[in-house]
Amino acid sequence: MKDLWNWFIGSLCTSWFLWIMIIVNGLGSIYGFYWYKEQLGSTEPAFLRIFVPDSPTASTLFTFVLIAFLVGRSIPSLEAFAAVTNFKYGVWAVSVILAGAAVGDQLYWQHYMLMFSHGGMAVESLLYARFYTIKLRHIMYVAVWTLGNDLLDYTLDIHPWLADKLEPFHNTVGWATVLLSLFSLWIIYHLTKLHKKKER
Repeated sequence: MKDLWNWFIGSLCTSWFLWIMIIVNGLGSIYGFYWYKEQLGSTEPAFLRIFVPDSPTASTLFTFVLIAFLVGRSIPSLEAFAAVTNFKYGVWAVSVILAGAAVGDQLYWQHYMLMFSHGGMAVESLLYARFYTIKLRHIMYVAVWTLGNDLLDYTLDIHPWLADKLEPFHNTVGWATVLLSLFSLWIIYHLTKLHKKKER
């Protein structure tokens, strides 16, 4: 089992594996923007729409990170934005779907598909932490964006639509999202530092 794990970790930045990840993330991002089409169309004023499709924006940024790795480049600011948001919204989506089910929302096959795909987003952000070149200042840039995005999402009500049965808990979801943002910033920075120490 250890040999299999070592082979898997060693494959993460090989060209064939990166191409698979780029294709999967790229197609998932396209589908994600399509998923948000109704909410994007109903969001006014139009400039707020950039804050609406959180998950596909995160997976698109992560696709760019993978492309950079493929050509032998490291872009720490991009890595920070992609890793933090990809992890955050991966965990957020899974948690919100399960929370909705806990208060009586009925789950369909789309919910399970979303949990699988978003769970994958969170996992890949952690797996690739060993390759990030992120420093504290990059995390601070992302903190401004993510916490600002949370503020807009839950004060202007432009967050991803919640299940009807979860809507009464709107404020609780908002505060939980802020805590998740802080945790996401911490875990990505912590893992990056941890892997860098192991390389010394």
